[in-house]
Amino acid sequence: MAGGTLTSGEYIKHHLTNWTYGQHPDGTWGFAHSAAEAKEMGFWAIHVDSMLWSIGIGLLFLYLFRKVAKTITSDTPNGWQNFVEWIFDFIDDNVRGSFSGGKNDVVAPLALTIFIWVFLMNLMDLVPVDLLPRLAQEAGAFFFGADPHHVYFKVVPTTDPNVTFGMALAVFVLMLYYSFKIKGVGGFLGELAFQPFGKAGLPANLILEGISLISKPVSLALRLFGNLYAGEMIFILIALLYSGGVAWGVLGGFLQLGWAIFHILIITLQAFIFMVLTIVYLDMAHQEH
Repeated sequence: MAGGTLTSGEYIKHHLTNWTYGQHPDGTWGFAHSAAEAKEMGFWAIHVDSMLWSIGIGLLFLYLFRKVAKTITSDTPNGWQNFVEWIFDFIDDNVRGSFSGGKNDVVAPLALTIFIWVFLMNLMDLVPVDLLPRLAQEAGAFFFGADPHHVYFKVVPTTDPNVTFGMALAVFVLMLYYSFKIKGVGGFLGELAFQPFGKAGLPANLILEGISLISKPVSLALRLFGNLYAGEMIFILIALLYSGGVAWGVLGGFLQLGWAIFHILIITLQAFIFMVLTIVYLDMAHQEH
């Protein structure tokens, strides 16, 4: 695709555009054929590729872990069972170290789900940037006669802010739920109104605590999105080198390998940070000042 009829700018824009379904300005529903059409569809448009990959990866995670749970043995565990047990121990250690708000049977399963799910979605960033979009173009042209330049297919769900904000807002809802459940309406609202300066600092308290509360899901979502989006952008820029001839292609190969190795750390670290912050935020919801 980098060496096709698309310019470098069009190539980058094409790879950063989601496969979008929504309502056209004329009232009809369908898929967008350009980035401009996708933008015109507005808030209620659906990024089909993000939904497919995030849900598909989530189901894969559930299948693999459930398979271990159904066949678990203490006699001769296989390698996959040992790996899953190591993941469980890793999550359990982090929950015990970060969550001190008493007993809550939701926190550990939630932490496990977030870590594995986010990690697997991030892992899609290591798939060659042209491979799956190219297959999607070929499938679109074969089955629907679609113009390949109008077939958009992003395969890294966490490069879509809708996905990261969706997860962050789910964590935020749990924070509010447990804040009201553990502290009561008066206790939670009292924290917002009277901390940290007491009754005399009521306006300042509300501003500070309100900003602190709202910033939690925003920072949680934007941190994950920003890191993965930047990583995907670098892979796309490296892919452009392959259209510059043999010398640039060889350089691109080395750069791609080096960035992929380094990116393994990033995708793991971002999944870990999202999980740990979720545990910490829920712990804060259980703590009474």
